Amino acid sequence: MKVSYKKMHGTGNVILVVDQRATGNVPPNATRLRELGNSDTGPGFDQLMWIFDANDEFAVASYRVFNADGSEVEQCGNGVRCVARHLASTQDLPQEFALQSPAGAIQCRILDADTISVSMGTPIFEPAEVPFNAVATAGSYCLAVDGQDYDVSVLSMGNPHCVLLVADVKTAPVDALGPKFEQHEAFPEKTNVGFMCINGRDSIALRVHERGVGETAACGTGACAAVVSGQRSGQLDSDVRVSLPGGEVMVSWRGGGGPVWLTGNAELISEGSIDL
Repeated sequence: MKVSYKKMHGTGNVILVVDQRATGNVPPNATRLRELGNSDTGPGFDQLMWIFDANDEFAVASYRVFNADGSEVEQCGNGVRCVARHLASTQDLPQEFALQSPAGAIQCRILDADTISVSMGTPIFEPAEVPFNAVATAGSYCLAVDGQDYDVSVLSMGNPHCVLLVADVKTAPVDALGPKFEQHEAFPEKTNVGFMCINGRDSIALRVHERGVGETAACGTGACAAVVSGQRSGQLDSDVRVSLPGGEVMVSWRGGGGPVWLTGNAELISEGSIDL
């Protein structure tokens, strides 16, 4: 069975969009996903966004998210922008519309052909809901890795995130520490790990080790988590430009129970089909 795909990117994060609303086909198993995610045996991707029909009338479609290692995850900020652009380019939709995601309802705004804003939901700080093993909610936590203590922020943007402050992202030990924090015993479902350098109240630089992927050119939920952690500590304003290896995104949050908005590009790389 062959299905069509669009290979896209959001801030350099490679996304495979597979629209199966017309067929109802289910995603392949983890072994096949790993083959497809590897550019030597498939089209290659960081995340695959598998689109279904929505089962709630408020949404135009729903989606599931898979990492290149075959694991299913709750959310992908760069991926949902690619889904939104695909849907807007293939049907007549209003400038703003809703999607269903594993992490809840998502609002999408088409600003122009390649620039899209998506609401990534309200940040979650309760440890049990991240999930994160801690006795109480705190602004920061001390975690030991290889005998050294690190102060980290922990929150969920629909998926778990751990954020560390660094002096310079270029020299940050992403390869050495990223996997160790990802698999730290304090995170029962593992975690994404952000290494953030604050350049000013409206600007940060960020590198992200993604759960199940490794370091990627960009991570939309990671950008949101980093900005929220800086806002909670009083170091960042409500609108922050995030510089990632793959480009820039804008993150906006007014605090409280409001959603975090992520704005950035979504661009087509190629189209093709895959044999499932």
